Amino acid sequence: MAIELWKKIKREELAPIYLLYGTEAYLIHETKQLLLNQLLSEDERDFNFSAYDLEETPVELAIEDAETFPFFGDRKVIFLHNPVFLTAEKTKGKAEHNLSRLEAYLSKPAPFTVMVISAPYEKLDERKKLTKELKRHGEVFEAKKLSEPELKNWIQDAAKARGKVFEPDAIEQLLALVGTNMFLIASEVEKLSLYAAEETKIDRSLVEKLAARSLEQNIFTLIEKVVQRKLDEALRIYYDLLKQNEESIKILALLAGQFRLIYQVKELSRRGYGQQQIAGLIKTHPFRVKLALGQAGRFTDEELANLMDLLAEADYQMKTGGANKSLLIEMLLFKLQ
Repeated sequence: MAIELWKKIKREELAPIYLLYGTEAYLIHETKQLLLNQLLSEDERDFNFSAYDLEETPVELAIEDAETFPFFGDRKVIFLHNPVFLTAEKTKGKAEHNLSRLEAYLSKPAPFTVMVISAPYEKLDERKKLTKELKRHGEVFEAKKLSEPELKNWIQDAAKARGKVFEPDAIEQLLALVGTNMFLIASEVEKLSLYAAEETKIDRSLVEKLAARSLEQNIFTLIEKVVQRKLDEALRIYYDLLKQNEESIKILALLAGQFRLIYQVKELSRRGYGQQQIAGLIKTHPFRVKLALGQAGRFTDEELANLMDLLAEADYQMKTGGANKSLLIEMLLFKLQ
């Protein structure tokens, strides 16, 4: 878990090499920032911090840097980004790497350098010798997408660090409005904590009042209003999106994507798959599956099939016809009732 790794870093229980991999960009970003803040002062970073994109730069240049003594300090920090050679994918970058040079470094890293390898990939190729050597010599952290309970616990911990406590339904509402992007959630937790001032508890009404809604979540709410047959409120959300300069074609694509998700989870649920299994199969967050399942129960199969046809027709007209694009979605919303 990230919390355990972060505690070790704060206690200065440091490794010479870190391998951070996985698809949760926020956890990788926070770990890198913590290491940088813990190891180097602002002044030292000008001389003793370097970052290399391995799609552009040969790894041996980064190793030469790692083996060069630090200036005006005791330690260096080197970030290596995008090591595609650790995956089963074909290397698509410009750089050609001398990977035996990296293998040699792993067995005898420079004592004054902390090397952080950041691999934003779901899986590494475990068959490769280099992957095995990294896992043998380095501190490895897999940044997985958090499950719904883990995400809720993380929100509560982030609030506690600021002297606040979220009421359970406030966390639920925050996720419904903001989505599961941890960068956005962290920003909202900080904003809500500051606004709460002397109040210890953050309740649902404060979240409803202050939380910024992502475009995707506005689309979700719009569909909720359609489901509830509240056309006036659905249209109001749509007009607000247009005022925010959101493009009609993008709104239509998100509408289609959400209804496609509803259709998929309804079908997979009928086949006996659970929430976590569905999330794995269609590669989306379990919380999104949970919300879509709630909406799926309000549509018959026939209604969903008809909706998909209407969306496909609107998409065709928007891309090929001369009709007013914003008016097309208005007319679609009327038909969805």
